[in-house]
Amino acid sequence: MFQVQTAKTARSRWSVAFATAEVIYHATVRRLRKTHRNALVGLFINILQTLMLVAVFFVMFSVLGLRGNAVRGDFLLYIMSGIFLYITHTKSMGAIVSSEGPASPMMQHAPMSTFVAISSSALSALYMQVLSAAIVLFFYHVAYKPLEIYQPVGVMGMLILAWFSGVAVGMVFLALKPWFPQFTNVASTIYSRANMIASGKMFLANTLPFTMLKMFDWNPLFHIIDQARGFAFINYNPHYSSISYPLQVSLVLLMIGMMGESYTRKHASLSWSAGR
Repeated sequence: MFQVQTAKTARSRWSVAFATAEVIYHATVRRLRKTHRNALVGLFINILQTLMLVAVFFVMFSVLGLRGNAVRGDFLLYIMSGIFLYITHTKSMGAIVSSEGPASPMMQHAPMSTFVAISSSALSALYMQVLSAAIVLFFYHVAYKPLEIYQPVGVMGMLILAWFSGVAVGMVFLALKPWFPQFTNVASTIYSRANMIASGKMFLANTLPFTMLKMFDWNPLFHIIDQARGFAFINYNPHYSSISYPLQVSLVLLMIGMMGESYTRKHASLSWSAGR
């Protein structure tokens, strides 16, 4: 997969793109196997984490009597629609933050670059979350009750947007990480924990009073989850959220993160990786 380049050879753009895609593929597989040597065990662990969150929120809604605040329809689907998008957003952000930086020993191999490392981290997170969600929904449909989603394409689009926004936030943290490693670790953890509430997966935007709505509508993930429930349920039409806002914020954050990562890469030092 990796080799030392001793001479520059003229290659077409297609051959360069294919070679880069091949390296990204192998790096993605390596990233997927990084959490556990057995890929199936790693997938099972990720599914188990998702099911545990679903179970916790199901019990919480039942004990606190919040089921009446949910949209009219499948209650478990209502919970899972929020959990899946929250986990996808958080896991993709964490994958980008933990990706290998410019001072990593892997960067000493010729085809390897920070672009490959970031791309493989993002794709591995997307693959794992989409596969986990598909398996959970499949067994829910087969073993419990038939699953009915109003607009599945729209729901899948919101899942992709949740992943993309997580990648964008992760890029900002990744650009800051070599300069402020401790701050970045703490800030990314606080962001993930804060989204347990700020993502709005426990309530609907349409049911919130205006004063409370202003506490959450700054968060792109809040808009994504609310729009996803609009696609998932025929009885819910989101009025106070949009798709354009999280998309625009994600693009801005991605550009800022890419510029910061480019500046960091040019000033990279091997002592950064030795000190951590």
